[in-house]
Amino acid sequence: MSKSLFRAAALGATFIAPKDLDINNSESIKSVASTIAYGTMAYYTGNITNTPDTIAIFPQPHYWWQAGACWGAMLDYSHYTGDASYDDVITQALLSQVGPEFDFMDPLYAGSEGNDDQAFWAFSILEAAERNFPQPDDSIPPWLTIAENIWNTMVARWDETTCGGGLHWQIYPSNPNGLDYKNAVSNGGLFQMSARLARATRNETYFRWAERVWDWSEKIGFIDGNFNVFDGASSMKGCQDTNPISFSYSQGIYMYGAAVLFNYTNGDETWADRTNGLLQASRSYFSPFPNATNIMYEHACELYDTCNTDMKSFKGYLSRFMAATTQMMPSTLNDVQELLGASAIAAGKACSGGHNGTICGQKWYVEGFDGNPGLGQQMTALEAVQALLAFHAQPPLKFGEIKHVKDKVTLDPTTTPSTIPSTSTATTTTSITAIIPITSIMPTTSTIPTTVLPSTTHQPDSVARVITADYIPIVVPLIISIMIFSV
Repeated sequence: MSKSLFRAAALGATFIAPKDLDINNSESIKSVASTIAYGTMAYYTGNITNTPDTIAIFPQPHYWWQAGACWGAMLDYSHYTGDASYDDVITQALLSQVGPEFDFMDPLYAGSEGNDDQAFWAFSILEAAERNFPQPDDSIPPWLTIAENIWNTMVARWDETTCGGGLHWQIYPSNPNGLDYKNAVSNGGLFQMSARLARATRNETYFRWAERVWDWSEKIGFIDGNFNVFDGASSMKGCQDTNPISFSYSQGIYMYGAAVLFNYTNGDETWADRTNGLLQASRSYFSPFPNATNIMYEHACELYDTCNTDMKSFKGYLSRFMAATTQMMPSTLNDVQELLGASAIAAGKACSGGHNGTICGQKWYVEGFDGNPGLGQQMTALEAVQALLAFHAQPPLKFGEIKHVKDKVTLDPTTTPSTIPSTSTATTTTSITAIIPITSIMPTTSTIPTTVLPSTTHQPDSVARVITADYIPIVVPLIISIMIFSV
């Protein structure tokens, strides 16, 4: 029996139904996370079909960006639980989408890729880099270099011809829906990426850009005086018409970026205040009713049954980034535990549908399965539950700790960076090694270039660069089924 299959079997042997989650017991949390992770991966068949247009991607109606977000959730699962069952599948998925220039500008998805989409793939790539997740393909750069490449393409699209700066939602003129809209998630994505790259490389250029994006976001009104994050504004109107709608994922994206900068600056009070402000403002996404205290919901759409496929996954990213915030700024721990503890319990109860009683629904505050399953619903529940393990997990690695690891190294997820074993195939990637040197594309404060749109004439690679993944483990549901039918 392979090690990953044995691990899956071991987790299945301690099966705990999500509705019975005990948030004070780490084994209960891991077992429930394992069950929900399996339900999440049940939506994925790309490693079976193994074609360039299906590897890493989830079936319609899910867009390319949500796949990138899901692989980030699965990287969290691997790191927080120590279960490597899906690692080969994750590796295959991430490497298959790097694109011909190793910057996640794959022509295959030019029709739908926006700045926010690229940012979500970048979050996953940064997770891989910050955890020394193995990257075994010599034909592709290390994770950190790929993240820098992505950043290079995004910062080159910073546009001061309207609104005094900012990224538009969309990238390509062929996708005009949102081409004149500058939004919080795209700019928050650049902000968080800049913060994390500053910490990972100790290159002040990234830090200066993080400050720049934050200042612009405040000035333009995307972040108000109470640290609420609003959706965006039209560049055709000089961004004077801020859209007052708000979504949980934008709140979380800026929050974690601010927390990373608190850590990077060794406790600067400005970033402490901003992180705390964003955290307290995030309470608007909790407690929809007096009898649903501290339970998360998507307040723009969930109560009105108007959430689209994308929106049904947003809560998961707030959970992810709130938990990660505690690792960068430990003083936030009590508030985050208060909110995520209640939400995880409610999410577990929502994962009580389907023939096996473990399928997740959308509305956590109904104290059970609401009959509305889907990939986003699985992802949000998974992120909420496994976030509880982040409080005691190894934090993201930083400058001097990040390595280019080619082979698997099994680590206790609570291992501190100083005790990480070295390997003969690990090489430090702490210098700026992007294919496009940062200094060669970095505009000065006084000379910001107009937006330069990438060419849409490139053709996708004829053969996807992938690593064959053997399987998605099947032992867990088999054991669950045996247990169910034996009672």
